[in-house]
Amino acid sequence: MTVRGNNATPPSPAIAPGAEQIDPAAFAAELGRRTGGLGLDARIGALVPAWGASGGPFFQAGLAGYSDAAMRIVARRQGCPFCVTEALLDRALLAGGRGFDKADLESLRDNIPGGDEDHPTAGQIIGSDPDEMAAAALKMIEQAARADREYREMAYGRGGFPRSTHVSDLEHPSCGEERDEGTVGRRHEAAEARRHVGQVNGAGARSGSVTSCLRASVPSSLPYRTFAVIDVNLACPVKKIKSKARGGHWLAEPHGAIEILRAVRAAVPPEIPCTVKLRRAYDDTPEMARNFEIIFNAAYELGYAWTTVHARTVEQKYIGPSRWPFLKDLTARHPDKLIFGSGDIWTAADIFRMLAYTGVHAVSVARGCIGNPWIFRQARQMLAGQPPLPPTIAEQRRVLEDHFTISASLNGEHLAGRMMRKFGIRFAAHHPRAEEVRQRMIAVASIADWRAVLDEFYTPDADCDPEPRASASGSEATLPSFAPSALQAQ
Repeated sequence: MTVRGNNATPPSPAIAPGAEQIDPAAFAAELGRRTGGLGLDARIGALVPAWGASGGPFFQAGLAGYSDAAMRIVARRQGCPFCVTEALLDRALLAGGRGFDKADLESLRDNIPGGDEDHPTAGQIIGSDPDEMAAAALKMIEQAARADREYREMAYGRGGFPRSTHVSDLEHPSCGEERDEGTVGRRHEAAEARRHVGQVNGAGARSGSVTSCLRASVPSSLPYRTFAVIDVNLACPVKKIKSKARGGHWLAEPHGAIEILRAVRAAVPPEIPCTVKLRRAYDDTPEMARNFEIIFNAAYELGYAWTTVHARTVEQKYIGPSRWPFLKDLTARHPDKLIFGSGDIWTAADIFRMLAYTGVHAVSVARGCIGNPWIFRQARQMLAGQPPLPPTIAEQRRVLEDHFTISASLNGEHLAGRMMRKFGIRFAAHHPRAEEVRQRMIAVASIADWRAVLDEFYTPDADCDPEPRASASGSEATLPSFAPSALQAQ
């Protein structure tokens, strides 16, 4: 299957023969009864206790350009138990300065309203080089406890910088030999340092780790606020950087993917779970199907806690339906492994339909929660055996205002106004005058415009008798079509 273009297709059902026979409301209610209302595999709770305490076999995915702290906090207030950051580029994290801002949990906690609510969180990382990925992952977990120079030295050796600081000059082991003699020397020094650390530690699983290179210079305990999980992104269909893989392109290069997984798991302290986001293959050829199996099995052998598998290929990007039978077969062949599912989750009912149909242990909600944080509240209602209720106009306005307030603290009012325009277009789907509100949101060009839409449409008298958007079976109104050209839901 060859796919051209970057646009996402409108919300549509996944390919899942027989799924129409599933009653998601009945399945959700039974799951809730069996698990004391939590609906969560006990192994997940053991790995991430805060998630285990609140329950819920669903979470908010990382979405580039969307899932910042503001979106995460709003989702948590509606019942989302666990969130993933957008994919953070390893080299940006290591560069210092503002490159680490999105991973600085202490700053987020102290400087935005509701910052203390933003946990537990998985820090998702993406990149092209095992050394950079390992050092950046450690920096995220340690919350930059060391000087930026020290983390760079872990990745690059003495000097603390790559041969080039430009993103287009990233290199990885499977893309040819290094041509710069100085770079070769620095990489050799970094590798020797990791080998020495492995010998000192004497632990096979930790051999080659960068974790202890400078351990004496920092406290032995982890910061109070850190990431609960480090998630390696081997799924995002980003463009290749020259001939260098990143994200989902690693699914075509299993050796390089495994080197990254090994380096990150060795660098991150053993008490922090590492996980990996995958797609079902790079494309639909038998060779790429074999590559997926190689990487998937290697992840668990290296100690990764779970995989989140998107049921589209990398080549599909966000176009066309996902294939749930792939997930169903995968879980049947690996009943002992924690496997999470992703792809075409548009309603709370879809969460439980995927759980019932595929046997995955938790469901990643990506584009389906943009402008719809209530999907998590509705999923919790279904677990409790209750009908999933649509948000009232008052609830919609309160969430829109909360989202803006948090976003303004995080991004500044000007950028927050632009961001709320794209969120507002999606929030409009819940309004009884949905198309009219959507058109007004499209025309928003300033903060004043955005507030005018709220004052006109989100008032008590606007809460007229809309058509029901939910029923006891968990069905909801169809969302409007959209095709965001830059959306990347990893």
